[in-house]
Amino acid sequence: MNVRILDEHDVRGLLPMDECIEVMAEALAALARGEVHNPLRFVVRPPDAPSLMGLMPAYRGGAQPLWGLKSVVIAPGNAARGLDLHQGFVALFDGKTGETRAIMNAGGITAVRTAAVTGVATRLLAREDARTLAILGAGIQGKANLEAMRTVRRFDRVVAWSRTPGRAAAELDGVEEAPSAEEAVRDADVVVTATSAPEPIVRREWLKEGAHVNAVGSSIPTTRELDTQTMADAALFVDRRESTVNEAGDFLFPQREGAIGPEHIRAEIGELLIGAAEGRRSNAELTVFKSLGLAVEDLAAAEHVFRRAEEEDAGTVVSL
Repeated sequence: MNVRILDEHDVRGLLPMDECIEVMAEALAALARGEVHNPLRFVVRPPDAPSLMGLMPAYRGGAQPLWGLKSVVIAPGNAARGLDLHQGFVALFDGKTGETRAIMNAGGITAVRTAAVTGVATRLLAREDARTLAILGAGIQGKANLEAMRTVRRFDRVVAWSRTPGRAAAELDGVEEAPSAEEAVRDADVVVTATSAPEPIVRREWLKEGAHVNAVGSSIPTTRELDTQTMADAALFVDRRESTVNEAGDFLFPQREGAIGPEHIRAEIGELLIGAAEGRRSNAELTVFKSLGLAVEDLAAAEHVFRRAEEEDAGTVVSL
């Protein structure tokens, strides 16, 4: 059995942001049409471990069925080490025979596909006249989301903030660095939160009328980036309802406080793409996209990378 191995350099070269945005749009539309199977991720959190492991399987049927599995260890301490917090791989398996077809770096897949989904959501939900962007966080996701935002919208001004003074200006190209999160978002038409903050870093009173917020950084039940009033006042859109009500701290904290419930979710992004639900209703409306990241996104991104790798004979083929 021959298996193609692709490292992070290979993955990033074969998954440009503009292509990935279109791949993610189709993947989310396929999810909304019921064409793919996406169970909840399985997370292992040993009580004494500083890290956790996540397993994210998905299946796509059709003429050429395909299985995907992302296996990652999330190590929060990696930020101080200068390493990606996500360490692991994405594997693809033939849907008919079960044979392993490819193993590729998960960090590259995760960084690009996560930001690409934010790009899809922003293209659908942000006001057409949006001109000022705020990026909170200057790590891998901050960089990737900045690229995605510039791919789907033309911004006249980009303001960024990081908890480490000077980092935003050093890491993100062509941005103004703000001294606080509040000052970064005050005039923003589009906001991206891409931090590892355990507590809210965005307050409702800071956001301007008609803003669109992409909450990207928190993907576990015990952390959140947006305060309860922001979530309560917003038209809420998600990548998947089931994931949101089980895994999203940005949703679960306000729900426990009695501020919102599952009915507060207006639509999944895929439902907007296939015309099954309504998006922004007015220029004055506050919209929030809560991103968690889905296994079907990893599957679609990895399949795109694998197809291009086969065409270009990229990576290394080994016998397994």
